[in-house]
Amino acid sequence: MGGYILKRLLSAIPVLLGITIIVFAIMAMIPGDPATAILGSYATPDNVEKLNRDLGLDKPLLQRYFIWLGNMLQGDFGRSFSLNRPVLDEVVERFNATLVLAGTGFVLCSVLGILAGVVSAARQYGVADKIITFTVLIGISIPSFFLGMMIILLFAVNLRWLPVSGMYAIYGGGDLPDLLKHLVMPATALAVVATGVIARLSRSAMLEVLRQDFIRTARAKGVPERRVIMGHALRAAMVSILPVLGIQAGFVLSGAVYIEMVFQWPGVGRMLVDAILKRDILLLQGGVVLVAACYVLFNIAVDVAQALLDPRIKT
Repeated sequence: MGGYILKRLLSAIPVLLGITIIVFAIMAMIPGDPATAILGSYATPDNVEKLNRDLGLDKPLLQRYFIWLGNMLQGDFGRSFSLNRPVLDEVVERFNATLVLAGTGFVLCSVLGILAGVVSAARQYGVADKIITFTVLIGISIPSFFLGMMIILLFAVNLRWLPVSGMYAIYGGGDLPDLLKHLVMPATALAVVATGVIARLSRSAMLEVLRQDFIRTARAKGVPERRVIMGHALRAAMVSILPVLGIQAGFVLSGAVYIEMVFQWPGVGRMLVDAILKRDILLLQGGVVLVAACYVLFNIAVDVAQALLDPRIKT
């Protein structure tokens, strides 16, 4: 297993390198002069030239990339001009908030999606199966940002059960109950679509496993149905479900961008939007690279978990 993990980590190096190239190239292709956009009304020729020199934008494109890459490998992601602080400090601070939101949303969609898929497969063509299938279809069809605005209107504006936005109350609060109250709506809106996808694919994986000979043998031996479903079938189906969880983790993490805007959650997604509006290139590049790196590492963890369930994958 140690060799397999090492091989997967080594295979992530060219992926991460490719991500840095893509991110840097996209930033370089943005039309207009960043220094002029940053300075605004103060964009005199002398000021533009000085800012281009300070940001390193006067150097050739390839040289700028290798300087940026070399600095990142040393832990220096640059300095955000709009916030006047190191990029890495700002990204890590914002990522903690995103991790709370995306992590909660991912746990919700994983647990609810797998549970719904198992129940639906175990009660195939029954009332529970039809209700779950109909609910999943509605959940997949509703965009997360629209659902977020609707639940704000219902639970925050009309019923006044939950706070409208933010991570903590402006005055007071700051404890775990306050965080949970602010987390309910954005995490739910973020998890709905992924829950539907996981539920549908979990149902398909469970139905395929339930037709296998070892399931019929277990039932013929008198093994209780609950143990057959949860102990035998689900464990075998998890080999097919785990890759789906890895993919949905990426969608949840990327979906946090617009959910954070809807709910004014102080995470990386909101930071990236602000960086785009302010043309803060180093902050934008650092945020995208860190989020992409986390997604790659999470997929490696999913592959390792899949290999633990099915040792044939390592060969």
